[in-house]
Amino acid sequence: MNKSHTSNKSLTDWERLDAMQDEDIDLSDVPEITPEMFAKAVVRRGLKPTQKKQQITIRVDNDVLEWFRAQGRGYQTKINTLLRAYMEAHQA
Repeated sequence: MNKSHTSNKSLTDWERLDAMQDEDIDLSDVPEITPEMFAKAVVRRGLKPTQKKQQITIRVDNDVLEWFRAQGRGYQTKINTLLRAYMEAHQA
């Protein structure tokens, strides 16, 4: 086994960071968060774990599937989230 050549000692200046105020942080390279960004967000942290999923075959219109796929990675999860929201809205 090779001896590790990395150090476990942090090189971060924690005292300087602790002394910083919010106004001291340079956010010039961070885009402003818009309401549209929040509207598109899907947050899972803090929610109960999802149930075990079952694989099925379903037929959907091609343009609908292509639109979801164009959203990028996680499109199946988005479809499931929308189906769950619809289900919960109609369980009354």
